[in-house]
Amino acid sequence: MIYLYTDGASRGNPGPGGYGIVLVKENHHKELSAGFRKTTNNRMELLAVIVGLEALLRAPLDVTVVSDSKYVVDAVNKGWIFNWEKKGFAGKKNPDLWQRFLRIYRKHKVKLQWVKGHNNHPLNERCDKLAVAAALKPNLPPDSGYEQLETQNSLL
Repeated sequence: MIYLYTDGASRGNPGPGGYGIVLVKENHHKELSAGFRKTTNNRMELLAVIVGLEALLRAPLDVTVVSDSKYVVDAVNKGWIFNWEKKGFAGKKNPDLWQRFLRIYRKHKVKLQWVKGHNNHPLNERCDKLAVAAALKPNLPPDSGYEQLETQNSLL
């Protein structure tokens, strides 16, 4: 069993943002993080789960994702994402990331578990620190998916 702890953060919504990930298998753990110059908190929450799953080198694996994001956990556990997919993600935010999520999600046996954020859960707190630190770095790259959607919406 692999445990994937994730968190996302943004300074402003939209604003500079980042994600933090801690992957745990038995006594081993790996930390990942990255930031972007303009994004949203929900994008970073979702991207953390995606990048964590994509970091797994073999498939299928049993993975428990632990996230403080109701947006991500409820979308999967309540089946909303599968209805959104059937409707081509029409009118939904972050379709680029949800499609990417489904591709990697289907390669593994994934359970999503919600944990209350900022509630002294050590690995959730660590992910938060990683995400915030990533969002504070200088010269952040673009979140191209967000900026493309933003440009498309401004042309409408």
